[in-house]
Amino acid sequence: MNTVSSRDGTKIAFDKQGAGPAVILVAGALCARLSWSGPSLSKHLASRFTVFNYDRRGRGDSGDTLPYAVEREIDDIEALIDEAGGMAFLYGHSSGAALVLEAAVKLGDKVQKLALYEAPYNGDPKAQSAWNTYLKELGPLLAEGRRGDAVALFRKYLGLSDAQIEAMRHAPTWAMLEAIAPTLAYDHTALMGQLSVPAERAAHVRAPTLVISGSAANPFMLETARGLSQAIPHAQLRILEGQSHDVNVEILAPVLTEFFGVARK
Repeated sequence: MNTVSSRDGTKIAFDKQGAGPAVILVAGALCARLSWSGPSLSKHLASRFTVFNYDRRGRGDSGDTLPYAVEREIDDIEALIDEAGGMAFLYGHSSGAALVLEAAVKLGDKVQKLALYEAPYNGDPKAQSAWNTYLKELGPLLAEGRRGDAVALFRKYLGLSDAQIEAMRHAPTWAMLEAIAPTLAYDHTALMGQLSVPAERAAHVRAPTLVISGSAANPFMLETARGLSQAIPHAQLRILEGQSHDVNVEILAPVLTEFFGVARK
């Protein structure tokens, strides 16, 4: 494990492996660097790239500095880019994809290319209503220190049943989820407080971008991917046959290798 200091002094923990151009992997909600597909994806990419898999602030071995702001998470990514030599490719999964989109807008040419897997924007009015209800309930739970209930609320929002959530409470991974539960608030902030595709901001992305979704994903994910690919200049859309939100890294890695491996024009 390595660390780098962000602009506000927060220590950001990361693992690095491989050789070649830098790729920074950015996880989604309730994921730390060792508890998502990042380690496996790193191994698949390391033959061509130097891969940085890190703990977002407030997770795993990284520190945190309050109050939270999306700009501070972008500073974290910039610190990693600087550690990598000043330029990097970014890959973001789920809410991590929303974060790297914001980073690409702010950091400009430091982001050489951008790959987004199923950023969870959803403009459907019913989805917006459910999202607003989730946010109203999440805040008090976190304020009262009820981290387990906050995790349960998030899982219920995703569609899990009470029985499934109760079984998860007894799993070895539950303690880790409770530890990083406060970062759920960071993820909805990274979505800029709303769910609609941020077409106006996406139009400011200058980096060549690959927008990816799985054919077996929730239908709104496919619609979102199409919307983002149309809003981002120079974007490509790729649908991975048979893949869901939990994408198989053996399917994903060759796609990222091909996209990042082609020289920017």
